[in-house]
Amino acid sequence: MRGRFLAWVLALSFFAFTHQAEAAPKIQHWTLANGARVYFVETHELPMLQVRAVFDAGSSRDPADKAGLANLVSAMLDEGAGNLSTDDIASRFESLGAEFGAGIDRDMAGVSLRSLSDASLLDPALDLFATILTSPTFPAANLARTRAQVLVALRKDAESPGAVADKAFYRELYGDHPYAHDPAGADVSLKAITRENLVSFQQRYYVGANAWFVIVGDASPREARRIAEKTVGRLPAGEAAPALPAVTAFPAAAKKQISFPATQTHVLMGEPGTWRGDSDYFPLYVGNYILGGGGLVSRLAEEVREKNGLSYSVYSYFYPLRVPGPFVVGLQTKNDSRDRALGLARKVVSDFVARGPTPQELDAAKKHITGGFPLRLDSNGKITENLAVIAFYGLPLTYLDDFIPRVEAVTADQIRDAFRRRVHPDKMLTVTVGGGR
Repeated sequence: MRGRFLAWVLALSFFAFTHQAEAAPKIQHWTLANGARVYFVETHELPMLQVRAVFDAGSSRDPADKAGLANLVSAMLDEGAGNLSTDDIASRFESLGAEFGAGIDRDMAGVSLRSLSDASLLDPALDLFATILTSPTFPAANLARTRAQVLVALRKDAESPGAVADKAFYRELYGDHPYAHDPAGADVSLKAITRENLVSFQQRYYVGANAWFVIVGDASPREARRIAEKTVGRLPAGEAAPALPAVTAFPAAAKKQISFPATQTHVLMGEPGTWRGDSDYFPLYVGNYILGGGGLVSRLAEEVREKNGLSYSVYSYFYPLRVPGPFVVGLQTKNDSRDRALGLARKVVSDFVARGPTPQELDAAKKHITGGFPLRLDSNGKITENLAVIAFYGLPLTYLDDFIPRVEAVTADQIRDAFRRRVHPDKMLTVTVGGGR
């Protein structure tokens, strides 16, 4: 019954949040005694609450010889906690109509809970969430099963040219930097990870001084403070993670060609790009929408796909991280069209860097970006995702309010200037995976 009610509530979420999305949510912020930073948005349109604990514990914190450790820790959090087994945890969440989740990327680890806000359901769900955060047991048998599942997934990746290209791109682009390795790890490193490694990693990084906590939904400020104290407030203070190493500019053009038995070649081209909080972020963001981020209306799609028919999918994006994440141009094409498609894509990027957008392109991009922005805030879940990014990367509390004005203020000259300084088509890494030469 509770599960059906939760599904009914979620079905109403689009309508309940339509008017709220017209304005950015008000963010309240405070810090707990153990150092955990709390961010709260109060919404009462639905009887629901979402929380997310975020830690500086992504794959960039893996030891050099134990790639995949952060991912295993995240995957194992609900495999046992306190005196509860994984079945106990799953059945308790199900009986409360609550949903638990955990995952990582290169920068962060996130642990989330969604629950109805009725205290009889919310409080036991929060208690269980806190037990998972503070007292995971990492049972040895469950670790063996989870590790085996990851190894199977890695073998499947090895059969996917897209996955092979993506992993090779990060390895070649980042070299010895922690961003270079696949967050899921590798066969050798995964087999070297022990239960003691998981325990040590969790005790080091899942601590108050290394935590940000997001609360969004049907709660008062007083209730939000109580929720924070009874969850992340129970973590030991610990220490914040150290700064990541700097990312150096890619020194010169390089190419990595990987043979693969496929009729199409996957192509990735790029270099280190931008980071969260970068002063060039908005000119790069708007400019990239015109270049390759706007789907079929982008220049890359127009030239490579529509006019020349060389690729069904072609795109570009900036992936901002704590230190510069990649700028990527990607496409797939027939093996015998590889060189032509790659040459044309490189020419489109070079022309854009040299000349920037037309007034018509810039006006259309701004309208698309600002017109779609409310849809990024039309549910508790989306607000939680945005707030987690603001919290983890230390962005201004006014970031969501400022987003549309910042986009509208971007000029063609700013885009040209930012792209000329930050995008270097003659120095990019190119990775190709396919059956061509």
